[in-house]
Amino acid sequence: MNLFETINNDIKSAMLAKEKEKLEALRAVKAAFLLAKSEKGAADELSSETEIKIIQKLVKQRKESAEVYKTNNRMDLYEKEVFEASVIEKYLPQQLSEDEIVAQLKTIVAQIGAKGPQDMGKVMGLATKHFAGKAEGKVVAEKVKQVLAGL
Repeated sequence: MNLFETINNDIKSAMLAKEKEKLEALRAVKAAFLLAKSEKGAADELSSETEIKIIQKLVKQRKESAEVYKTNNRMDLYEKEVFEASVIEKYLPQQLSEDEIVAQLKTIVAQIGAKGPQDMGKVMGLATKHFAGKAEGKVVAEKVKQVLAGL
């Protein structure tokens, strides 16, 4: 069962359980999937990579909105965004820990033969593909800088 079908089934479950907030978050995911499917040149079925990218984008949007609401003292809206982000995040693959990221980055750096911070672009290009869906890009970039600085 692909992610789209899983979301649909969870929407039905949320409707039956009368979980309004969860239902709202899941419908946002479904809407994003349907929009991606209807784009010009899109296939009938979304690839799992595309689905994960969409979910990551939605989670990032929720977290950014939550921060804006928090700085503007709108705790009601902040809590809503945080809750929606937590619901949507459950559909992402298990995120790697920082130690796992650093260990894998060292392997990538060795493969490329990076010599220092000047090779950041080369390492990030490969690392971004390698960690897609498994780690947030911001965290990966931070760890790449640390690893390259230690060379």
